[in-house]
Amino acid sequence: MTHAKAQRIPTIAALAGALLLSACGGAATPAPTATTLPPTPTTAPTVASTESTAPTEATATPQPAAGGASVVTLKIVPEESKASYAVDETFLNQNNRLVTAVGVTTIVNGAITLDTQNPANTQVGEITVDISALKSDSDRRDNAIRRNWLESANYPIAKFVPKSYEGLPSSYEIGQELTFKMSGDMTVRDTTISVTWDVVARYDGKQLSGTATTQIKMSSFNFDPPSIAGILRAEDDAKLTLEFVAR
Repeated sequence: MTHAKAQRIPTIAALAGALLLSACGGAATPAPTATTLPPTPTTAPTVASTESTAPTEATATPQPAAGGASVVTLKIVPEESKASYAVDETFLNQNNRLVTAVGVTTIVNGAITLDTQNPANTQVGEITVDISALKSDSDRRDNAIRRNWLESANYPIAKFVPKSYEGLPSSYEIGQELTFKMSGDMTVRDTTISVTWDVVARYDGKQLSGTATTQIKMSSFNFDPPSIAGILRAEDDAKLTLEFVAR
Protein backbone atom coordinates (compact mmCIF):
# COMPACT_ATOMS: atom_id res chain seq x y z
CA MET A 1 0.00 0.00 0.00
CA THR A 2 1.80 2.96 -1.05
CA HIS A 3 1.96 6.46 -1.91
CA ALA A 4 1.28 8.32 -4.94
CA LYS A 5 3.61 10.71 -6.43
CA ALA A 6 2.35 13.18 -8.72
CA GLN A 7 4.51 15.17 -10.58
CA ARG A 8 3.87 17.60 -12.88
CA ILE A 9 3.61 16.52 -15.70
CA PRO A 10 3.64 15.88 -17.26
CA THR A 11 3.41 16.08 -17.58
CA ILE A 12 3.72 16.24 -17.82
CA ALA A 13 4.59 18.04 -19.07
CA ALA A 14 4.79 19.48 -22.59
CA LEU A 15 3.65 19.48 -25.83
CA ALA A 16 1.39 21.51 -28.18
CA GLY A 17 1.38 23.65 -31.33
CA ALA A 18 -1.11 26.18 -32.65
CA LEU A 19 -1.60 27.86 -35.99
CA LEU A 20 -2.74 31.44 -36.74
CA LEU A 21 -4.52 32.05 -40.01
CA SER A 22 -4.88 35.48 -41.61
CA ALA A 23 -6.70 36.29 -44.80
CA CYS A 24 -6.78 39.23 -47.14
CA GLY A 25 -8.66 39.97 -50.32
CA GLY A 26 -6.92 40.98 -53.53
CA ALA A 27 -7.69 44.12 -55.43
CA ALA A 28 -8.17 44.24 -59.21
CA THR A 29 -5.40 45.81 -61.27
CA PRO A 30 -6.90 48.45 -63.62
CA ALA A 31 -6.56 47.69 -67.33
CA PRO A 32 -4.49 50.14 -69.42
CA THR A 33 -6.40 52.80 -71.31
CA ALA A 34 -6.67 52.89 -75.11
CA THR A 35 -4.07 55.67 -75.38
CA THR A 36 -1.40 53.48 -73.76
CA LEU A 37 -1.89 50.36 -75.88
CA PRO A 38 1.01 49.48 -78.21
CA PRO A 39 0.33 49.46 -81.94
CA THR A 40 0.67 45.67 -82.11
CA PRO A 41 -1.54 43.17 -80.18
CA THR A 42 -0.24 42.18 -76.73
CA THR A 43 -1.39 39.84 -74.00
CA ALA A 44 -4.07 41.40 -71.78
CA PRO A 45 -2.88 42.24 -68.26
CA THR A 46 -3.84 39.75 -65.57
CA VAL A 47 -6.61 40.87 -63.25
CA ALA A 48 -6.36 39.73 -59.61
CA SER A 49 -9.36 37.96 -58.14
CA THR A 50 -11.58 40.10 -55.95
CA GLU A 51 -13.01 37.04 -54.22
CA SER A 52 -12.48 36.99 -50.45
CA THR A 53 -9.94 34.50 -49.09
CA ALA A 54 -11.22 34.60 -45.49
CA PRO A 55 -10.97 31.22 -43.70
CA THR A 56 -14.02 28.99 -43.93
CA GLU A 57 -15.52 27.16 -40.97
CA ALA A 58 -13.42 24.07 -41.76
CA THR A 59 -10.18 26.02 -41.19
CA ALA A 60 -11.23 27.61 -37.91
CA THR A 61 -8.71 25.74 -35.75
CA PRO A 62 -8.98 26.36 -31.96
CA GLN A 63 -6.44 28.95 -30.93
CA PRO A 64 -3.97 28.28 -28.08
CA ALA A 65 -4.64 31.51 -26.22
CA ALA A 66 -6.46 34.78 -26.47
CA GLY A 67 -4.74 37.06 -28.92
CA GLY A 68 -2.72 34.18 -30.41
CA ALA A 69 -0.06 34.11 -27.69
CA SER A 70 2.54 31.39 -28.27
CA VAL A 71 3.10 30.69 -24.55
CA VAL A 72 0.22 29.71 -22.28
CA THR A 73 0.02 28.66 -18.63
CA LEU A 74 -2.21 25.69 -17.84
CA LYS A 75 -3.15 24.62 -14.31
CA ILE A 76 -4.04 21.08 -13.26
CA VAL A 77 -7.74 20.79 -12.39
CA PRO A 78 -7.98 18.62 -9.21
CA GLU A 79 -11.66 17.79 -9.77
CA GLU A 80 -10.80 16.23 -13.13
CA SER A 81 -7.42 14.71 -12.22
CA LYS A 82 -6.25 11.92 -9.94
CA ALA A 83 -3.09 10.28 -8.64
CA SER A 84 -3.01 6.61 -7.68
CA TYR A 85 -0.83 3.70 -6.61
CA ALA A 86 -1.16 0.00 -7.45
CA VAL A 87 0.61 -2.63 -5.30
CA ASP A 88 0.30 -6.42 -5.34
CA GLU A 89 -0.57 -8.04 -2.00
CA THR A 90 -0.53 -11.68 -0.97
CA PHE A 91 -2.98 -12.79 1.74
CA LEU A 92 -1.03 -15.53 3.50
CA ASN A 93 -4.02 -16.56 5.60
CA GLN A 94 -6.19 -17.04 2.50
CA ASN A 95 -4.19 -19.67 0.62
CA ASN A 96 -1.80 -17.01 -0.65
CA ARG A 97 -4.53 -15.16 -2.49
CA LEU A 98 -3.05 -12.43 -4.69
CA VAL A 99 -4.79 -9.07 -5.08
CA THR A 100 -3.78 -5.66 -6.38
CA ALA A 101 -4.44 -2.85 -3.94
CA VAL A 102 -5.24 0.51 -5.54
CA GLY A 103 -5.39 3.84 -3.70
CA VAL A 104 -6.55 7.11 -5.27
CA THR A 105 -6.54 10.82 -4.41
CA THR A 106 -7.77 13.83 -6.40
CA ILE A 107 -5.83 16.40 -4.40
CA VAL A 108 -3.31 17.15 -7.13
CA ASN A 109 -1.85 20.55 -8.01
CA GLY A 110 0.61 21.88 -10.56
CA ALA A 111 1.06 24.09 -13.61
CA ILE A 112 2.51 23.77 -17.10
CA THR A 113 3.99 26.60 -19.16
CA LEU A 114 3.30 25.49 -22.70
CA ASP A 115 5.06 26.88 -25.76
CA THR A 116 2.60 26.29 -28.58
CA GLN A 117 5.07 27.18 -31.34
CA ASN A 118 7.95 25.08 -30.01
CA PRO A 119 6.71 22.36 -27.62
CA ALA A 120 10.31 21.37 -26.82
CA ASN A 121 10.52 24.60 -24.80
CA THR A 122 7.57 23.60 -22.58
CA GLN A 123 8.22 23.56 -18.83
CA VAL A 124 6.34 21.71 -16.08
CA GLY A 125 6.36 23.22 -12.62
CA GLU A 126 6.36 21.38 -9.31
CA ILE A 127 3.53 18.85 -8.98
CA THR A 128 2.17 18.07 -5.51
CA VAL A 129 -0.11 15.28 -4.30
CA ASP A 130 -1.78 14.92 -0.91
CA ILE A 131 -0.99 11.27 -0.23
CA SER A 132 -2.71 11.37 3.16
CA ALA A 133 -5.97 11.44 1.18
CA LEU A 134 -5.23 8.18 -0.68
CA LYS A 135 -8.26 5.91 -0.45
CA SER A 136 -8.55 2.23 -1.40
CA ASP A 137 -11.33 -0.31 -0.92
CA SER A 138 -10.22 -0.90 2.67
CA ASP A 139 -10.31 1.69 5.46
CA ARG A 140 -8.14 -0.63 7.55
CA ARG A 141 -5.45 -0.60 4.87
CA ASP A 142 -5.68 3.18 4.39
CA ASN A 143 -5.37 3.90 8.12
CA ALA A 144 -2.40 1.52 8.49
CA ILE A 145 -0.62 3.24 5.61
CA ARG A 146 -1.21 6.68 7.12
CA ARG A 147 -0.07 5.69 10.61
CA ASN A 148 2.68 3.20 9.96
CA TRP A 149 4.31 2.41 6.62
CA LEU A 150 3.91 5.54 4.50
CA GLU A 151 3.33 7.75 7.57
CA SER A 152 1.34 10.12 5.37
CA ALA A 153 -0.45 11.48 8.42
CA ASN A 154 2.88 13.12 9.32
CA TYR A 155 4.15 13.63 5.75
CA PRO A 156 0.99 14.37 3.74
CA ILE A 157 2.52 15.99 0.65
CA ALA A 158 4.52 14.17 -1.99
CA LYS A 159 6.08 16.29 -4.71
CA PHE A 160 7.77 15.93 -8.06
CA VAL A 161 10.05 18.55 -9.60
CA PRO A 162 10.71 17.94 -13.32
CA LYS A 163 14.30 18.45 -14.50
CA SER A 164 14.42 17.18 -18.09
CA TYR A 165 12.27 15.89 -20.95
CA GLU A 166 12.94 13.40 -23.71
CA GLY A 167 10.89 13.11 -26.89
CA LEU A 168 9.13 16.48 -27.02
CA PRO A 169 8.81 17.60 -30.67
CA SER A 170 9.91 20.88 -32.24
CA SER A 171 6.47 21.26 -33.84
CA TYR A 172 2.97 20.03 -33.10
CA GLU A 173 -0.47 19.73 -34.68
CA ILE A 174 -3.51 20.41 -32.53
CA GLY A 175 -5.07 17.18 -31.28
CA GLN A 176 -2.03 15.02 -32.00
CA GLU A 177 -1.10 12.43 -29.34
CA LEU A 178 2.37 12.79 -27.90
CA THR A 179 4.53 10.31 -25.99
CA PHE A 180 7.60 11.46 -24.08
CA LYS A 181 9.60 10.94 -20.89
CA MET A 182 9.82 13.37 -17.98
CA SER A 183 12.57 12.98 -15.38
CA GLY A 184 13.05 14.78 -12.11
CA ASP A 185 13.19 14.61 -8.31
CA MET A 186 10.41 12.96 -6.33
CA THR A 187 10.10 13.53 -2.58
CA VAL A 188 8.13 11.25 -0.27
CA ARG A 189 8.38 11.79 3.47
CA ASP A 190 11.94 13.13 3.89
CA THR A 191 13.55 11.22 1.02
CA THR A 192 14.16 12.49 -2.52
CA ILE A 193 15.16 10.28 -5.46
CA SER A 194 15.30 10.62 -9.24
CA VAL A 195 12.24 9.27 -11.07
CA THR A 196 11.30 9.08 -14.76
CA TRP A 197 7.69 9.16 -15.92
CA ASP A 198 6.28 7.91 -19.22
CA VAL A 199 3.78 10.48 -20.44
CA VAL A 200 1.03 10.30 -23.07
CA ALA A 201 -0.76 13.61 -23.64
CA ARG A 202 -2.86 15.61 -26.08
CA TYR A 203 -3.52 19.35 -26.42
CA ASP A 204 -6.75 20.49 -28.12
CA GLY A 205 -6.03 24.21 -28.14
CA LYS A 206 -7.86 24.78 -24.85
CA GLN A 207 -6.73 22.08 -22.43
CA LEU A 208 -3.98 19.53 -21.97
CA SER A 209 -4.97 16.03 -20.86
CA GLY A 210 -3.05 12.83 -20.45
CA THR A 211 -1.55 10.12 -18.26
CA ALA A 212 1.86 9.75 -16.65
CA THR A 213 3.10 6.48 -15.16
CA THR A 214 6.20 5.26 -13.34
CA GLN A 215 7.43 2.31 -11.26
CA ILE A 216 9.13 2.80 -7.90
CA LYS A 217 10.20 0.70 -4.94
CA MET A 218 8.91 1.66 -1.52
CA SER A 219 12.26 0.77 0.02
CA SER A 220 13.87 3.45 -2.18
CA PHE A 221 12.04 6.01 -0.04
CA ASN A 222 13.26 4.36 3.17
CA PHE A 223 10.09 2.61 4.26
CA ASP A 224 9.23 -1.07 4.09
CA PRO A 225 6.29 -2.46 2.12
CA PRO A 226 3.36 -3.38 4.39
CA SER A 227 3.62 -6.78 6.02
CA ILE A 228 1.61 -8.47 8.76
CA ALA A 229 3.08 -11.76 9.95
CA GLY A 230 0.98 -14.74 8.90
CA ILE A 231 -1.67 -12.50 7.34
CA LEU A 232 -0.44 -10.25 4.55
CA ARG A 233 2.66 -9.36 2.56
CA ALA A 234 2.87 -6.54 0.03
CA GLU A 235 5.39 -6.33 -2.80
CA ASP A 236 8.05 -3.64 -2.75
CA ASP A 237 7.22 -2.51 -6.31
CA ALA A 238 4.51 0.09 -6.80
CA LYS A 239 3.04 1.53 -9.98
CA LEU A 240 2.20 5.23 -9.75
CA THR A 241 -0.21 6.90 -12.16
CA LEU A 242 -1.19 10.51 -12.69
CA GLU A 243 -4.24 11.18 -14.86
CA PHE A 244 -4.45 14.91 -15.46
CA VAL A 245 -6.46 17.65 -17.06
CA ALA A 246 -4.88 21.11 -17.20
CA ARG A 247 -6.41 24.26 -18.59
